Amino acid sequence: MKYILFFLSLCQSFAAIAQDKPNILIIHTDDLGYHDLSITGSQLYDTNNIDQLARESITFTNAYSSYPRCTPSRYGMMTGMYPINENKGNLAEIPEEKNFIKQFLNAGYNTSYVGKWHLGEGKSNPNNFGFKHTYAAGRAGGIGSRFYPFNINKRNGKRHKEQVEDLEKDGKAGDYASDMLTNATIDFIKKTDREQPFLAILAYYAVHTPIEAKPEDELRNRRQLKAIDFGDTPEYIKEGEGRRKMRQNDAAYAGMVENVDENVGRLLKTLRDLDIDENTIIIFSSDHGGLSNDGNKNERHLATTNFPLKAGKGHLYEGGIRVPLFVKWNKKLKPRVDKKSIIVGMDVFPTLLELALEQKVEGIDGESYAKVLEGEKSWENRTVYWMSRKARPHSTGDSKMIVIRSGDFKLIQYLETKEIELYNLKLDISEENNLAQNEPQKAKQLLAMLKDWKKEMLVPERLNVGRRNKGTKKSKKQD
Repeated sequence: MKYILFFLSLCQSFAAIAQDKPNILIIHTDDLGYHDLSITGSQLYDTNNIDQLARESITFTNAYSSYPRCTPSRYGMMTGMYPINENKGNLAEIPEEKNFIKQFLNAGYNTSYVGKWHLGEGKSNPNNFGFKHTYAAGRAGGIGSRFYPFNINKRNGKRHKEQVEDLEKDGKAGDYASDMLTNATIDFIKKTDREQPFLAILAYYAVHTPIEAKPEDELRNRRQLKAIDFGDTPEYIKEGEGRRKMRQNDAAYAGMVENVDENVGRLLKTLRDLDIDENTIIIFSSDHGGLSNDGNKNERHLATTNFPLKAGKGHLYEGGIRVPLFVKWNKKLKPRVDKKSIIVGMDVFPTLLELALEQKVEGIDGESYAKVLEGEKSWENRTVYWMSRKARPHSTGDSKMIVIRSGDFKLIQYLETKEIELYNLKLDISEENNLAQNEPQKAKQLLAMLKDWKKEMLVPERLNVGRRNKGTKKSKKQD
């Protein structure tokens, strides 16, 4: 009998250890700009639930994506590496010791990925990357419609080129995509044994195109727009190879943002109802800036503005790469606003690995900011880089660039013309005052650092990561 009691006691001890590990919930939005929340300055988009999450979190005002487009940015987050090849990479070739998800899996976590994956299929799909549960996560970079049937483009009636099968299979008339993705994540959380910690990523296809809101949400925002005075701010200005939108005045886009907010509220309520919110790390962010710019091919439907940040999706100006970032863990972290530390998307998993498991992965570019979260360090003097050699002047108006941010200063070099721009972001968040001529020594210093980094990065072992497996279909575009 005493052996049975000892065994039961041992089991309870293991359960207590498992329960002591924090749950992790990452809420990742698509194309949501830094100023697309009411707490970050929007007059139109009402995001009460996300605002409340931000107030209960450590909020970073100098947070960035690893790239100004969807796929490379997601690659940077999932691998902790600079997305130098600017592609989906080959996740199947990442060794297990550098695979963050498998580290959590090996530590006993139940793992889930719901929503936009866009990082390959076959051996590179989320199931093979370490996620035990997946839903609506495949090679697709978007959906045909926000409403069922999700794979039919409402404008032309054609089937979308990349199918999101789970939504189509489970949906019915009237269903909305973001609601269904939230349902799938909530269902996963509820079904996970309370003695087992979970790592869940919910990657919304919103607020990417198509811009389609629920009728009641769009109508509410049309009414609200009537009370907003944009003064003498023009709706568009010329920028890059096309235009930049300068007003947040799209009622349908506002409705999409607010639907995401409503679903974030549902997620947070689920954690409270299950009494697991205190020991759940929640991260909310976006893959890059909002769609505010078009190019020289035609005038497209622009969703939002990132003003006062310059430019948007596709560009390496602040509007294209600066993103909202909120990190909440009631059990260990005190809410505050960090206005100094420079954080990048590729830092997410090194940080979570240290916070939850006290482990590190060697040989990556991302760094753990666990000590920043705990208030022991500040990263205001950090140096980070971006490279965009696959510009889309036809669609988003951007040019080929390479960029360094070191402390308050940011230097941009146009790859084709070699023209440089230098900005002090602390004094000039809109990147309007080019200091390259006035600060030649600083420009020379940063240009030398940029040249050294480029030399280190543009090597075969980095660039060949993007080569596809045989038999894997190539996505037509990186998004």
